[in-house]
This record gives sequence, structure tokens and C-alpha cells, in this order.
Amino acid sequence: MVGNPLDRALARARAFERLGDDDAYALLHSGSSRGGSDGDREWSLTEEICELACRQRDRDRDRVLTWSPKVFLPVTNLCRDRCTYCTFRRDPGDAGEWTMTPDEIRQWSERGKEAGCIEALMCLGDKPEIAFRGFSAELERWGAASTAEYVGLACSLALEADLLPHTNAGLLSHDEMRNLRPVNVSFGLMLENVSPRLRAHGMPHQYAPDKDPAARVSMIADAGKLRIPFTSGILVGIGETEAERIASLLELRRLDEKYGHLQEVIIQNFRHKDSTPMSGSPEPTEDEFIRCVAIARLLLGPAMNIQAPPNLSPQGHARLVNAGINDWGGISPVTADYVNPGDPWPHLEDLAQTCSGLGFELEPRLPVYPEYVNDEFLDPDMRLAVERFADLPAAVTAQGGTSL
Repeated sequence: MVGNPLDRALARARAFERLGDDDAYALLHSGSSRGGSDGDREWSLTEEICELACRQRDRDRDRVLTWSPKVFLPVTNLCRDRCTYCTFRRDPGDAGEWTMTPDEIRQWSERGKEAGCIEALMCLGDKPEIAFRGFSAELERWGAASTAEYVGLACSLALEADLLPHTNAGLLSHDEMRNLRPVNVSFGLMLENVSPRLRAHGMPHQYAPDKDPAARVSMIADAGKLRIPFTSGILVGIGETEAERIASLLELRRLDEKYGHLQEVIIQNFRHKDSTPMSGSPEPTEDEFIRCVAIARLLLGPAMNIQAPPNLSPQGHARLVNAGINDWGGISPVTADYVNPGDPWPHLEDLAQTCSGLGFELEPRLPVYPEYVNDEFLDPDMRLAVERFADLPAAVTAQGGTSL
């Protein structure tokens, strides 16, 4: 194949060939411009990459974009990590410190079900019992010996309310995931970035031991060995380079090609928040973020489900669709996004109208994708729980409220 590295990478993408690592890094030139084929205008390579990303997405898919109707259960916001962009975590005694009781988990699950939710997202801080000794005593009152065991109780309560649990509990051991697998249809852990540089002095993960990339890669691999449908992704704009984003996407691809368990990859843009050390840090530009989304599609291929959170790009929904996403992730009718409390969910009518204007239908989905609903990836009880949603309606009413 002739041409420079960028031209070779684009030619492979046009031919639906797998891009090599060198091709991936060649795409970093996508912020530049060059003359159009008619010589009459300058045009952005980002536009070309987005067009190729859409061709990849649309190759074997219906014109459908999906979302997951969920209730967000912040099981505990105690966390031993101190990421410099986070407003979710608390120490014991802080204003807003909160661990949900079993009764609260039950009540929220029931209200979520009444509002049309399907997914129960278990989201919580990393290993609080290690950092805060008193938390272990609190767990013991509820019959749990560890945070992971308490998450298992929460999942069981959600299942009783006829919801499907998806656990995102930070770093979990092989044994913890194995024990939680019978009460979950899927798990999640953001890789965020594979570069250990982000844990160095003055970087966002300096005081976050659970953000060690090797440990996170190890957990994602363990999930593959356990045949767990898994969601991961990268966080764009926390001080990483574009090359480190590519390296992170390639690592996720390597894990999926080895184990076949990554059901979706999230490309999430950093949003700075008041009262955090990174409150004055610049957010990624829209063009920069869109390039990353499109490159993710080209690297991960047509079969991967690529998600971008709609509440973090409220004015950029059309551009995200035109960059190759096929999923919006979880949107809740009853709970806020507790990790990004200043960014409300979009109203589904508005999101559906945007999708329709681009030639797509907006449809709800389960927290486990259809290709993973089998005996290899789900325990028998979870298969039965999923089958109750065989007649999932073409529309689920949810308007992004925050009543809980």
C-alpha cells in the first residue's frame, strides 16, 4: 500500500480493515486540514474520520441508537481515592456523606421500576472499609463483611424489584467478581487512561491508588476470564496526551480481542467542577473530543458498542451521532447523575427528535447487550431475569427527572 502513514490508515478504514497500532497513531494528524478533492476548499481530516466512523457503525446495524432506562443507586460515596476532579467522594462526617441503607435501596429500586427503569446501576467509591475503619462496623450491622458483599445484597434487592443490576464498584478482585456474577447481568470499570504518568506528583490520580492502570487492566482481564459482560472506557481531558488516549483505546481493544467480553466502550469528556483542585482546568474542545470518539470507532470496529454520555455534551448530540456512536448509556427518570450532579439527563423527547432528524430511531435497551445473553456470559438465574424483558417496548417513558 502506497502513501504516507495517514493515507494508509484512512485507506484501511475505507476498506473496513483492522487498523494496526501504527495506523492508530497516524490518525493523530486528524486535527489538520488539506485541500479537498476538487481543490476548492480546505477540509478537516476530522470530518473524513467521522465519515469513516459512521460507515463503520452503519455497516451491519439498523438505524437505531439506544439508551438504558436506569435507576442510579449511589450505594456509598465514601472512597479511599482522592481524584482531583471528583465531587462524588466523601470522608466520614463530611456534608453529604451517605451510605444507602437496605431499605433505601429497596425503595429506590421499587420507584425506579414503577417509572419504567430496567437497569439498577450500583455505583460507589473504592474500598472505603480500607480507609475508614468505622465503615466495616456499619457494614456488619447489615450482615456484610465487605463493601463488595454489601453490593451483592443491594443487587439482590434490585432483582426483587424486577430490575437488572449492573455493578460499577471500582476495583474488584477476581473472587469478588465471581461472587457478584450470579446477581449481575454486567459489570463496569472505566480504564480512564492506561498511562501511569497520571498517577505522578501533581497529576489527577496522585492520591488515587485504585486508579493504577495496571490494576484496572488486570480487573478487566479477570472479568474476561470469568466471562462477564463488561463496560469500560476512557476519560478525555484530565491531562493525558492524544497519544495516551490512543494507547488506552488500543489496550481496550487488546483485552476484548483476547477475551471477547467488552460489550461497550464509553468515551467520556472531562467536565470541570467547582470546589475541586481541577476546577480551573480546561475541558477538551468539542473538536478534540469528537476526534477521539470517531477514532475509537475506527479502532474498535463496527461491532463494538460505542457510548458517549449525552448529559456531558448537551449541545453536541448531533456531532456525537455523526462521529460514530450507537449508544447514549444510562438515562434515569428518577435519579440524578450523582457523579456529574451539575449535568442533568437530557429529556428523551428532545434526544429522540435529534436522532430522528439524523435518520435514527431512539430505542431503550437492557444493561446487557443481546450478543451476551447466553449461557457463556450469564448465570441461569440472570438469563431468566433477562428473558422477562423479551417484550421490551419500543419506547420507555422517562424524562430525566431527579425526584430521588
